[in-house]
Amino acid sequence: MAHYGSYQELDIYKLAREICNDVWHLITTTSLGNDFRLRDQINGASGSIMDNIAEGFGRGGNKEFINFLSYSRGSCCETESQLQRTLDRKHITQEEYDSLLKKTQSEIDQISKFINYLKNSDRKGSKFD
Repeated sequence: MAHYGSYQELDIYKLAREICNDVWHLITTTSLGNDFRLRDQINGASGSIMDNIAEGFGRGGNKEFINFLSYSRGSCCETESQLQRTLDRKHITQEEYDSLLKKTQSEIDQISKFINYLKNSDRKGSKFD
């Protein structure tokens, strides 16, 4: 695997950003925007996916990065739960739900694989170079 100079180059970050933007689109174009508590929760959780990837990368060590990636994965699961509530409250269609759920499930899978890669890597992080 190539060494990345920025978290923004990571595929898991790119997908997290896409999920966050998709959630924001739902907030601004559906009745979800008027469900203030759920809106704020899902906006925060989806943003936390990408924020934790960025923060973990910035720590410079694999152990810390793995820790923050686990937070990111948890935030992705939280986003999924909130998407279910968004669907149940009829703020979004089944198709919108399915589309975003597919992305969150892919993100969870990719983060898990990246965690496993980091756990088995001989390189311990940029701060150890």
